[in-house]
Amino acid sequence: MDMHKARSAAKPQAKASARQLELVRRACGLIDAQEGERLTLAEISHQLDVSPWHLQRLFKRVMGVSPRDYADARRNAAFRKQLKDGESVAQATYGAGYGSSSRVYERAERMLGMTPASYAKGGKGAVIVYDIVASPLGRLLVAATAKGLCFLSLGDDDALLVEELAQEFPRAESITRDQHSIAQSVSLVIDFLEGKIPHAELPLDVRATAFQRRVWNELIAIPCGETRTYSEIAEILGAPRAQRAVGRACATNPVSLVIPCHRALREDGGLGGYRWGLERKAALLEGEAEHPE
Repeated sequence: MDMHKARSAAKPQAKASARQLELVRRACGLIDAQEGERLTLAEISHQLDVSPWHLQRLFKRVMGVSPRDYADARRNAAFRKQLKDGESVAQATYGAGYGSSSRVYERAERMLGMTPASYAKGGKGAVIVYDIVASPLGRLLVAATAKGLCFLSLGDDDALLVEELAQEFPRAESITRDQHSIAQSVSLVIDFLEGKIPHAELPLDVRATAFQRRVWNELIAIPCGETRTYSEIAEILGAPRAQRAVGRACATNPVSLVIPCHRALREDGGLGGYRWGLERKAALLEGEAEHPE
């Protein structure tokens, strides 16, 4: 998530008085202004002359995340930006406010799905295997690292699917078609598409912000054969005005199907968007309606 998206995903999300909104905006301003240093909840509360408990509760109600989660998202965004701008991992680590490189690597799997150096360089060092097979919705590409599934895509042209994978990981150590080593993952995804199982439960190796992870967890929790609107998901997350942020989290899901973003709809029940076309989204939902969980 870049700096602009970090701000977009953290806009005020719930009804509050003008005074309460101003308090939360000031708290965000204090967090944003640190540029590498971390304020504790107690320090922020002291500067705003409110109790930590009150600030924590109000901030989460308005923003949909805690002050700590907001600060983490901002720090992660700064860290990623510095990596992409060419800074070394060490420089980006301290520039973003992490106390040591070990802290970054401890959190790397949750933040990025791969090590910081690998993420910064387009997946440098990643060893990826994939296969492309026929599916009920067209050609299906399934790709994985040793940690888990890292990419899924549907289409009509094998070459374009491989190109899309290469663009996602332009500096991977290797991207190899290997039918044997990824056969089990492919089989589970196909079984899911054919309605034989309600969920394709596979280990994942994907990068995610704290908010994306919350949205994706809610998508996984939707029973097969059911749907939720973006607004309903936002309500569940305690961020009732975060429909657009929920939509963005769905759109940036690299392993759709396993994380079933097709089960998220517009407020009026319309299909909304889908990276592989609305016909495929409609077909998935129709199939699941016939084979509910």
